[in-house]
Amino acid sequence: MSITARFRAAAALGFLAATAFDAAGDDWPQWRGPNRDGISKEKGWSAEWPGNGPKRLWEANLGEGCSSISVAEGRAYTMGFKADADHVYCLDAATGKVIWEAAYPATLDPKMFEGGPTSTPVVSDGLVYTVSRAGDLHCFDAATGKKIWATSWRKEFMAKPPDWGYAGSPLILKDWLIAEPGAHGASIVAYDRKTGRLAWKSGDFAAAYSSPITLERAGRTCLATFNQHGLCLWEAADGRPIWDMRWKTSYDVNAATPIHDAGRIFISSGYGSGCALVDVAKDPPSVAWQNKDMRNKHNVCVLWEGHLFGFDETDLVCMEFATGIPRWKERGLGRGALMLADGQLIIQAERGELVIARASPQRFERIASARAVGERAWVMPVLANGRIYCRSNRGSVACLDVAGP
Repeated sequence: MSITARFRAAAALGFLAATAFDAAGDDWPQWRGPNRDGISKEKGWSAEWPGNGPKRLWEANLGEGCSSISVAEGRAYTMGFKADADHVYCLDAATGKVIWEAAYPATLDPKMFEGGPTSTPVVSDGLVYTVSRAGDLHCFDAATGKKIWATSWRKEFMAKPPDWGYAGSPLILKDWLIAEPGAHGASIVAYDRKTGRLAWKSGDFAAAYSSPITLERAGRTCLATFNQHGLCLWEAADGRPIWDMRWKTSYDVNAATPIHDAGRIFISSGYGSGCALVDVAKDPPSVAWQNKDMRNKHNVCVLWEGHLFGFDETDLVCMEFATGIPRWKERGLGRGALMLADGQLIIQAERGELVIARASPQRFERIASARAVGERAWVMPVLANGRIYCRSNRGSVACLDVAGP
């Protein structure tokens, strides 16, 4: 029996169930954190800073790219472009010392931005997974950097990268690695995460720049993707298509990761496309509301206590999740990125400033701010174990000490 057949047979027996991403302590082991929602459970960190900002524990330049930081077991992982190659870095999270570095040939391809890799590493069970803009998928030993397995989507599926290259970050689901080559017959795929053997492939939609998520629907684990076609739902067990909704965006830039809560999925795109809340608990799903008051061009919102906080192009906006009604708007931060911890927004402004603000639907309330990287930054900041990691598009990385007393 083929590996695909064995996986499908197992799926038929119903053995596959969704599982939360395993993370130790306050680590941040993948894109958007342990639960892929941009929210950290870390408490006790401090936003009471001296005039020159929090203590800078270390700085580094890791090459061009918009790859964010993943933190696991005292190590930080990211990617950058230098000397005609993509470099995967494993750093001591506290000191910035390079523990190992792996490289493979690549091109900078600075199309209307600085270029370099834009996907974020995924760390799980002693392995690190990375995706290049050209569609090279690698699995490394997290301790040593030894290559465990690799594949090229261009060779495996004859896949064509989207115009700005692959940016989506893979997803761990039990023994599988879920990814989006966006090829004919392989819009979404599942690999055995330890061996790289293909478990299943499905769909014909081209890839955009978003990352997949899991959700429970009608008692089954499903996957949601936001590709060039739009929002798609898939059976997690075998990749069978469930439903799709067309969502056309200029230049096919659907980049924001979908947000799921209580049977509803929020999607958003820039270039004037706007946003929508889709009720996927219904059969078939239907749009609950749609407007142009939240246009996530590069980065995704966070959902906190019934409200979305995110960037409508260059303005930071708070919006009611259930209704789509905006509550407030703050200008001057540019096309930034954010996460949330302990009821506070951690914001990386486009011009390199780090801003802490209260996650309140009443008004924008700045708590603290400091220079972080001092140049254009579209990269999501990361709080992990009392440290905030910031990165610019050109590869400047700063680690700031925000541990509480």
